[in-house]
Amino acid sequence: MKTGYPCINRTVHCPGNKTFRLKSYSEDKLKETIDNNLNCLRNMLEFNVAHDLLFFRIGSDMVPFASHPVCEFSWQTEFSEKFRAMGGFIKEHGFRISMHPDQFVLINAKDIRIFQRSVKELIYHAQALDMMGLDQTAKIQIHVGGVYNDKAGSIRRFIERYHSLDDVIKKRLVIENDHRSYSLKDCMAIHKETNIPIVFDSLHHRVLNNGESMEAALKEFFPTWGPTDGAPMVDYSSQKPDAKKGNHALSIDMDDFSDFLSGAGALDFDIMLEIKDKEASALKAIERIRQVRQA
Repeated sequence: MKTGYPCINRTVHCPGNKTFRLKSYSEDKLKETIDNNLNCLRNMLEFNVAHDLLFFRIGSDMVPFASHPVCEFSWQTEFSEKFRAMGGFIKEHGFRISMHPDQFVLINAKDIRIFQRSVKELIYHAQALDMMGLDQTAKIQIHVGGVYNDKAGSIRRFIERYHSLDDVIKKRLVIENDHRSYSLKDCMAIHKETNIPIVFDSLHHRVLNNGESMEAALKEFFPTWGPTDGAPMVDYSSQKPDAKKGNHALSIDMDDFSDFLSGAGALDFDIMLEIKDKEASALKAIERIRQVRQA
């Protein structure tokens, strides 16, 4: 069970995932920003190695405007060596890597232009992981998308669009249950038509489910991962008190986390701590995992 957190380390004083406004775009600015982001990523990964946090979600802004028409610069050529070196470090230390494009990536969008832009963004993510030389266990995580007043039709459109995607995307793409529209049951229906693996989000499941217990849900999503996909991935958080349902906690609730681990039993998955204080909670979580697994 590899444990980690997404995108930003609050201990390492390095402004990773730095970006800039479109109106400020220039090739020099882009080069400077990519170089900074890759250097910061390396610093964060070095911190994680030292603390046995071997699951990390790389921020999508690593290469700003990578899928935007304004970017005509061949960042793939310019930074090929640096990406390769980053991948070497990742593989040397046994990291599990993922990426998570933002909410504007919509495979099932009714507007074909949104879908086309989404494909370009997914190609960028796939290219970044391919340039690092990472295998199929490095995943690109997305939500199913909008409902558009027709959930059955939107699910069908997702399935049809998924089958049209290039294999460089499909081999890495995974879907996540959300807390508003698409439950684990909905994701399982999509999996049956596509074989796409499911990332199980525990907080989202608490908010939106079909009566399945957490234990039953964990067992249900597990077989969606094939032998080349790596260990199943779980996003864990608890509810932020006095906030809208689905809002992530500021720091880990150790009692809740212990209950979650108890329910998971002997299942072996990689766990992403989607908690606001990032590595601070991840460090607490990894200690509790060790205690539970050694008991």
